[in-house]
Amino acid sequence: MAHLVRDNPERSRYELQAEGETAFATYEREGDTLAITHTFTPPALRGKGIAGDLVAGFLDDARARGLRIRPVCSYVVAYFQRHPEQRDLLAD
Repeated sequence: MAHLVRDNPERSRYELQAEGETAFATYEREGDTLAITHTFTPPALRGKGIAGDLVAGFLDDARARGLRIRPVCSYVVAYFQRHPEQRDLLAD
């Protein structure tokens, strides 16, 4: 199931709504780079692929906007290890 991921710049995070809950990834913007500092998936949504959908969604948005990603969060670091096709988005 595809989920809509939206940027919430007022809270410096990407959000994904599912089953009445909100998963999110916080970031710090540094010019054209987003440092992804934390991801959170509510307990009721864990094990359902929500975190992966969240990361895929914000990577799509970053790509469309010409942004680079600096993963600080361990989940996002691991995501890039599992998805080498996305590594072109990594900031130097």
